[in-house]
Amino acid sequence: MPAKLSYEEARDELTKVVASLEAGGTTLEESLKLWERGEELAAICQEWLDGARKKLESAKPVEE
Repeated sequence: MPAKLSYEEARDELTKVVASLEAGGTTLEESLKLWERGEELAAICQEWLDGARKKLESAKPVEE
């Protein structure tokens, strides 16, 4: 199993997937595969962002 993509890797690949879908010229099957990969990449990006948000929130000083 390959190592988890970094946020930047997932974001860059997602950008390419979106550009391919927007450009068109692919078969329905290819478009569906691109869409599914885009969904996976978006989920990876969201996991990274959620993790970063939790770290930031836990690092905030406690207000009294």
